[in-house]
Amino acid sequence: MRKPLAIAFSTSLLFTSAAEAQKLVGNASFESLPTPVLLETRGMFTDRFAKVGDDFFVAGQPTERALREMKAQGVTTVINLRMPSEMQRVGFDEAKLVQSLGMKYVYIPMRGGQGEMSYSPATLARFSEAMKAADGKVLLHCTIAWRASHIWAAYLIEQGVSDETALAHARAINLMDDHRMDDSGKQPVEMFLARKVEGLRRR
Repeated sequence: MRKPLAIAFSTSLLFTSAAEAQKLVGNASFESLPTPVLLETRGMFTDRFAKVGDDFFVAGQPTERALREMKAQGVTTVINLRMPSEMQRVGFDEAKLVQSLGMKYVYIPMRGGQGEMSYSPATLARFSEAMKAADGKVLLHCTIAWRASHIWAAYLIEQGVSDETALAHARAINLMDDHRMDDSGKQPVEMFLARKVEGLRRR
């Protein structure tokens, strides 16, 4: 297994060392942010697996092995952003496995559009509630950590982190803010916050 790869930032931002422990779950303070560390994904996650601070992970779709490993590493809450149709292709019942391992499963399916499953302030509020209510480490995932990076950036901004710092932090995971998952051309971060976000890359 490869050693963790710390991400370097070209701009001068308020980040702490990747090795410095910091709590991000619950009622944590966001006066500074630990640098995300990208970890090996093989046999564990689709495309991306990042550790942020002492108690938060962002990833693509986990395998059964990955979920068991997350439990062993102290994860107590798994937040899944994938749509029901996507979960039908996973090959196992993620909710059932997570619960059988004694972890809490929070399902917040989302994918653009409108309504209950859209990128919206209401969806961000559900995520914020799950983060603040979590007792222990959290794994946040979607398919390739794209949606997860967007809602994480919006959450950081909501907690008082500057637009620039939140975006740079999320880009180190998998923000890809010059990419769109639908034809609306709208930025998920802005849809979550219902306002313009400075520094987003426009297609």
